[in-house]
Amino acid sequence: MTYSVVARDPDTGAFGVAVQSHFFSTGAVVPWVEAGVGAVATQAFSELSYGPLGLELMRGGDDSWEALRALVAADPGQATRQVAMIDNTGRAAAHTGDACVAHAGHRVGPGWSVQANMMRNATVPDAMAEAFVGEPGALADRLLAALDAAEAQGGDIRGQQSAAILVSSTAADGSVSAGTVLRLQVEDHERPLVELRRLLRMHRAYELMGRSLEHAQSGNLTDVVPRLEQALELAPDSSEIRFWLGCLLTLAGNPGGRPMLDELFAANPGWRDLIPRLVAAGVIPNLPGVAELLTGE
Repeated sequence: MTYSVVARDPDTGAFGVAVQSHFFSTGAVVPWVEAGVGAVATQAFSELSYGPLGLELMRGGDDSWEALRALVAADPGQATRQVAMIDNTGRAAAHTGDACVAHAGHRVGPGWSVQANMMRNATVPDAMAEAFVGEPGALADRLLAALDAAEAQGGDIRGQQSAAILVSSTAADGSVSAGTVLRLQVEDHERPLVELRRLLRMHRAYELMGRSLEHAQSGNLTDVVPRLEQALELAPDSSEIRFWLGCLLTLAGNPGGRPMLDELFAANPGWRDLIPRLVAAGVIPNLPGVAELLTGE
């Protein structure tokens, strides 16, 4: 009922899992990641414990195959399970039980595994592997390319419903730190992969906005406006990004900022009412005339 991909980025050490299924909220069941440890996808007639237990075993020193073999051996329902794991060395392991609903199968390569069950066509795993290996760019883009390839081959025989992507964090110096930097879930949607890509663009837009505002507050104004403009291109419907871009343009004396803010105020007067509060809190510089300049009053 599901197709997924697990991988480790060899350049950053980040782990990622992406999944789509004709099942409600697949992101709450299938994908598991832990920075510095590994990743797990547990699907078919999913046994949820494969996720935390697999990570625990790999955290304790087992490689992916050792962890997977131990859990499968102890599972009386292993014939119905489909599970993939990848460890911190990039070694991937996968299991497709004999009783998984056809078409079912997996492919394992250096740093990745793709797996699918209840597929319309048996070509899905090969197409996923080819897409993941052939896609350039960031890990998230490669993961989603594998999902798109699965759907292009017919995907889940029942259709689509939910999708998710998880990517673990890495420290700036290349060492791995704890946490998850990307967690996006589409719970119930006619076209969950399209929606997941929209959410990824939104995520990247808000990352750009966050870094821009941090630089602005520290007094480093270089490239702040261009970055906010880039963020708005990624998420053109975001009133949050539009608000901060309008404020910075207005403060800089750029005439493009005023109509941007006025349009937001007309749609929701709360944005205008927010400005004095931001000034009072020091989020916007508390200088004479700043609130009046931004509110236009």
